[in-house]
Amino acid sequence: MKGKQAVFIAAAFVLGFAAIILWSRANPAHYTYKATVIDPPAEASDFALMQEDGTIFRLSEQEGQIVLLYFGFTHCPDVCPTTLVDVKRAFVELEEKSKEVTLVFITVDPERDTVEKMADYASAFHPDFIALSGTEEELGPIYESYGVYREKEMVDSEIDYLYAHTAIIYVIDRAGRWRMSFPFGMGPEAMADDLSHLLKE
Repeated sequence: MKGKQAVFIAAAFVLGFAAIILWSRANPAHYTYKATVIDPPAEASDFALMQEDGTIFRLSEQEGQIVLLYFGFTHCPDVCPTTLVDVKRAFVELEEKSKEVTLVFITVDPERDTVEKMADYASAFHPDFIALSGTEEELGPIYESYGVYREKEMVDSEIDYLYAHTAIIYVIDRAGRWRMSFPFGMGPEAMADDLSHLLKE
C-alpha cells in the first residue's frame, strides 16, 4: 500500500510541476522580455505620411495592431537589410499571428528615397511591410519626437553618401504605447518570442 501511495504522490508531483510550467508559458506576466522594456510605457507620437498608393498612413489609426517602427534608408549597406530580414524571419516564426503585427519603415534619407522607391525596397523583403517617405519638413518632427539620430557621411563612391542612424526597432503596442525597443542584432527568434507574448496581453 505504501508503494502505491508513493507512486501516486510522485505522479501527482510530476503532473503538478508540468501544469505550473504550462501555466507560466501561457501567462505573459511570468515572461521576461528580451527587448529593452520602456517602463513606464510612453505614448507613441502620432504622425501621418502618404503611402505609395496615395492613401495616408496614420499611426493613431493602427490601434489593435502591434507596430514595429524602424528608421533607415534604401542605400544602407548592412544594418537596414539585416534588420528587415530578421523581422521577416520573425514573421515566419509568428505564423498567423504575424497578421497582427505591422512593420513600418521610414526613410532617414528623403533626398533620395521617394515613397515609390521605399515601397519597392521594403516589398522585396516582405509584401506586407509598409514603407514611408516625405519631405524634410514632414519627417523632421517625426525624427525629433522619436529621438532618431541621423548624420550624413560622405563616401568616395558612386552613391556619394551614407547615413549613420538609429538602428533600434520601436515596438508600439495595440494601445499605441511605446513598450520596448529591439536592438540591432537581437535576432528573429527573440523578436518572435517577445511579440508572441505581447500579443497575449
